[in-house]
Amino acid sequence: MAIAPPPTPTNRSTGTTVMGESGIPTSEIPQRYFMVSADNHLNGPPDLFEKRVDKRFRHRLPRQEVDENGVKWSITEGLRPMKIRDFKLSGEDRERSMGGYFDWEKRWADHGRDGVDAEVVFPNGGGLMAWATPDPRLATALCRAQNDWYYEVVGDHFDRTMPAALIAPADVDEAIKEVERTVKMGFRALNIPVRPFHESAGAKSSQIGYNSPMFEPLWNAIEDADVPLTCHVATGKDPRTASGEGGAVINYVTHALTPAIEPFTHFCASGILERHPKLRFGTVESGIGFVPWMLSGMDEAYEKHHFWVFPKLKMLPSEYFRQQCFATFQEDPAGIMLARDYQITKNGLWGSDYPHHEGSWPHSDEAIARTMGNLTEEERRDVLGLNAARLFGFEVPDKYSYDIDGNDR
Repeated sequence: MAIAPPPTPTNRSTGTTVMGESGIPTSEIPQRYFMVSADNHLNGPPDLFEKRVDKRFRHRLPRQEVDENGVKWSITEGLRPMKIRDFKLSGEDRERSMGGYFDWEKRWADHGRDGVDAEVVFPNGGGLMAWATPDPRLATALCRAQNDWYYEVVGDHFDRTMPAALIAPADVDEAIKEVERTVKMGFRALNIPVRPFHESAGAKSSQIGYNSPMFEPLWNAIEDADVPLTCHVATGKDPRTASGEGGAVINYVTHALTPAIEPFTHFCASGILERHPKLRFGTVESGIGFVPWMLSGMDEAYEKHHFWVFPKLKMLPSEYFRQQCFATFQEDPAGIMLARDYQITKNGLWGSDYPHHEGSWPHSDEAIARTMGNLTEEERRDVLGLNAARLFGFEVPDKYSYDIDGNDR
């Protein structure tokens, strides 16, 4: 496979003009493409849950406590306590730590630095803990509170900022109600945890996966709603499993990113997507570099373990992925390098992960120039914005020279 070497931009802080592919300054790249960040985050206020959750649950909400030594701890029902460290951040690390709040003008000024036109939003902080409980009733209450807050602050801006409504799947009947309620409110995306039952719920329930027949009514409801279903990484279990040296890296790679493979295999290999051909499913912040390996692995297992495999599918598992699945990435040179050969350029969605430290904001133009030099113009249009626009219902503004299908105007 011949791959054009990607350009190597210099650091923006030097003041040097950074040249992209074909000699185009990267500062012009955002203006060339309609860009949707398919993975951004929005911080809620500290009292988000306290104001909106039923009083019977308030003593069980995520909270901060201070021990006898004056150390602050974050307490969440389904997670082990987490020490709150007062990092002395500086420069862009500090800027990122202060970003992501609902200040509409500042938020879009920040996005303007990356050339972002629209965004799909996921929770931050306490909102990501909505499923971290063994009690489906509490999870349902937290998800509803988060969705109500989303609607209060962003409901008038759904044309540019689309939050993924949180759904607690462990109680299927209540989950269906929340799907129907939020879709009526105008949400065009739904978000479930990587595992349907939080791992702290005990061995029996935590072993139930999305391939269980108990979730069929939920898939019916989501298919009828005709909105994409997402899983954000680091949900459904405590990702802080490793401790000691290298723990931060081990936990992110092994216990936050890698579990995203599991729901894909459930949806592609168990017949869910075959039974629900209009259902669209994807993971968020997982990257796409693992996808070629996963597709090959699923197909190999399906063909070579055929005597064990049930159900027998009309297509290979990889074909269901290409037909109905997607995954978001920030800066993923391995995934981009293999995307065309594995026919997944229509399945990859770029996102800056604003304002997280592992994201590409505010240097996304340089990351794009660094990693996407081997993509064609059509492929770049798709992964930078059009794939997400088609999934989540964003309109391409007239200032761009092409429409939502990538056709020249």
